[in-house]
Amino acid sequence: MRISEFAPLYRSTVGFDRLLDMLDTNVRPDWPPYNIERKNEDEYRISMAVAGFGADEIELVQHGTTLVVTGQRKAEQNEWQTLHQGMAFRSFKQTFNLADHVKVTGADLRDGLLSIDLMREVPEQLKPRRIEIAAASGTLPGQDNRPMQISQETERPSKAA
Repeated sequence: MRISEFAPLYRSTVGFDRLLDMLDTNVRPDWPPYNIERKNEDEYRISMAVAGFGADEIELVQHGTTLVVTGQRKAEQNEWQTLHQGMAFRSFKQTFNLADHVKVTGADLRDGLLSIDLMREVPEQLKPRRIEIAAASGTLPGQDNRPMQISQETERPSKAA
């Protein structure tokens, strides 16, 4: 599809430009298929099926809390003609939004499966900490808990006539 085919729709729709751009560029948000796994409390793994892509054709970029995985297949010079192409070797771009303090610790491409290891590393200053409460076993230094004695003689102001 060409942009010119959607030109009348662009004029009559407001706010649907992203949807029309997706139709125009033939982007599939579910391609390539992937799993997100939780290994333990602070470790995660993203596994993506990227059969046919080499390690030099895949790029991982983490910018803040966004992880972008991009695959760009290099053109092959074949001597033969493909009569049927059932395997999809199209380029892809997959974006993952990560939580705060989640970092990529490693990536591995084996048997057409890209594994991206993630770890949440919360700085010590931001971790919750338990504060001990001291129990009072007596009086505080400098504090006198004896009752105050009030003298019986109270001075009354004299009335001047």
